[in-house]
Amino acid sequence: MTSEHLPSGGDRPPSTQPDADRGGPPAPSRADPYAAWRIDSYRFFATAWFLMTFGKQIETVAVGVYIYVQTENPLDLGWLGLVQALPVIVLAIAGGQMADRRDRRLVVAATLAVTMLMSVGLTAACWVHASVGWLYLLLGISAVGQALGGPSRAALLPQIVPAEGFANAVAWNSSVFHVASMTGPAVGGLLLDQERGVPLALAAVVACRLLSLAAMARIPGRRPNGHTPSISLESLMAGIRFVVRQKTLLALITLDLFAVLLGGATYLLPVFQKDILGAAPSAVGYLRSAEAAGAIAMAVLLTHLPPIPRAGRTMLWAVAGFGAATIVFGLSRSLWLSLAAMFLVGAFDNVSVVVRHTLVQMLTPDAMRGRVSAVNNIFIVSSNDLGGLESGVTAWMFGPILSVVGGGVGTILVVLGAAWKWPQILALGSLADVRPAEAAQAGGTEHLDP
Repeated sequence: MTSEHLPSGGDRPPSTQPDADRGGPPAPSRADPYAAWRIDSYRFFATAWFLMTFGKQIETVAVGVYIYVQTENPLDLGWLGLVQALPVIVLAIAGGQMADRRDRRLVVAATLAVTMLMSVGLTAACWVHASVGWLYLLLGISAVGQALGGPSRAALLPQIVPAEGFANAVAWNSSVFHVASMTGPAVGGLLLDQERGVPLALAAVVACRLLSLAAMARIPGRRPNGHTPSISLESLMAGIRFVVRQKTLLALITLDLFAVLLGGATYLLPVFQKDILGAAPSAVGYLRSAEAAGAIAMAVLLTHLPPIPRAGRTMLWAVAGFGAATIVFGLSRSLWLSLAAMFLVGAFDNVSVVVRHTLVQMLTPDAMRGRVSAVNNIFIVSSNDLGGLESGVTAWMFGPILSVVGGGVGTILVVLGAAWKWPQILALGSLADVRPAEAAQAGGTEHLDP
């Protein structure tokens, strides 16, 4: 991709033609803000995605509170991030290979079954007051399933929604994610206030994952478009080479990686709830819900506005706003101010989510989407979960307030460094007409997919 926004027009390869040309659903109108919801398969996909996220959010709140009550050590919350990040970093590339060789829906269903079984184990472990080591083990195995299934889930969406409506689907998919991220922690917090609250919350996670399996089963199965990649080191590395060649894409996901790695405060919410704000355990859920509410508000706004005309500059300002809101949260002693800060954190973060995910999926030929999505997943997990480890370690060394405030300052410095290092971010225009064909012309993808 060039440093300027990509033009529209031109013939696309067969793998990027609208689904209507392949016997799929008709291409929705770009002016229709609800275009994605008019596709049956997308509604089942969104339902499954909501339930996956809703359950994961409840699990995160419940496990975090359980561990901090047991140990009262913020470093133990940081280990949660490491346990869940390592399997993705190690196995995501293999998961991307699976996504480009197999029916993506079946891969998602199989790995979702693994995470469901692990949530049954978590429920039992917390019921008998097991040590935190058992929780780390079960969450690590669950993360293996997520590592292998995540690329297939991400690459499945472009098979469901035609190219002309994909940016709309990305924005709605982000809304679904954040609605689940808002309601899940709130429900988790309410369940935690009950007797035997942690096992009760984790039992709800089991139900969510079972229902998401049922929704995924309603999506028609289909193998990836294009030829099936061979199993080789060259094929495994194709996704990495593709991202490296697409300089603007590499710049944006690197910016997001370091911003969230430094600026994330999510894993320390049990510490702020208990030791700084002096609130009930349910406040952990409300703080996470406030972040998701901000993201929902931004996502709904983006679906009703034209595609972002200057996506690069907008993303830089949004990431800087994310850092500033993180600083406010770290300095706050009021629950209401902390809720407002988390709302802004979610709103600013969602801008970068939409920009990055649209570029990742629409610049990539369908036959490679699994492997490229795997690379993107590594960046996402490295920023979120390893960011949790960074937060836990710095909170253990310097205290939670300095950890969060310093991370917010670091995020703003990352924005300034990214604008200086990658001027092509500033030149990035509208995402409306990004297509794999232009990516191939700019980056030469014909040699990336052995």
